[in-house]
Amino acid sequence: MTKAELVSKMAEKANISKANAEKALNAFIETVKEALSQGDKISLVGFGTFSVAERSAREGRNPKTGEKLTIPACKVVKFKPGNMLRDAVK
Repeated sequence: MTKAELVSKMAEKANISKANAEKALNAFIETVKEALSQGDKISLVGFGTFSVAERSAREGRNPKTGEKLTIPACKVVKFKPGNMLRDAVK
């Protein structure tokens, strides 16, 4: 599903215009980005939890040459689905 398709479905289900649905979706995305960049955790009961985790530096290999290289430490976004979402997908 693309963003445009998601906006259309949201507008249909909430009985609002596509423009308002897109504004709401963009606001949600921006809010999640801001919260995660500050190190906050976002829990949506039944849907899931967004969090930030530290990934330590590790050694990897260039698949073409086999040469060893160091992959630097970084932060990654994690998502853990809630029970209702997990059950709906089964």
